[in-house]
Amino acid sequence: MTARDDILGRVRAALGRRSIDPATIRNAADGLLAELPSTRPALPTGSLAEAFIARVTSPKVAATAQRIESAAALPNAVAAYLRERGLQKSVALQPLALLRSLDWSGFELRASVAPDEAAAVGMARWGIAETGSLVFHSGSDSPVLANFLPLHHIVLLRRADIVAYLEDYAALIAGQPLPRNVNLITGASGTTDIEGSLVLGAHGPRYMHVVVAES
Repeated sequence: MTARDDILGRVRAALGRRSIDPATIRNAADGLLAELPSTRPALPTGSLAEAFIARVTSPKVAATAQRIESAAALPNAVAAYLRERGLQKSVALQPLALLRSLDWSGFELRASVAPDEAAAVGMARWGIAETGSLVFHSGSDSPVLANFLPLHHIVLLRRADIVAYLEDYAALIAGQPLPRNVNLITGASGTTDIEGSLVLGAHGPRYMHVVVAES
């Protein structure tokens, strides 16, 4: 019998009773946590950054990615991305101090994202290697709509902010004040609701490009 079976069995047995022994439930929960390492899927060999990029560029996630030496190289990476796709050097820039401090010479920048925005540049708080997901916390310098309105979403992610599993992200924020909104975004927006055909851009950006900075 697994710890899960034991918990469910105790819950079923306790139905109709007024109280459940907290210590018993806690012990059973601790058993589940102890089994956690053996139930996690193995990540590809290599660094967390390599594992994240392998996942985020996989066909199921449908994003693109590149690596740069530091955040200072982000404007050049964005310029190359736009040029390769025939887009103007015009972006909505997340109002984050780090992003604003970079050299955006030659770009047309906007502080807010329009409903028909072609491209927006933002920064993720964390990346999760297991799923290729990006974590965004809402705030005065991280508007939620910036993650959903642009056609092309270009996202800076620092290598040091990549964790292996979702539980690792949960452990990082445990005990901290939570933002009003948390978005875990995995690749470009897509749906197969109509006849099972994949349609990109249905609920958000059609294209996502992740720029992983070494520092």
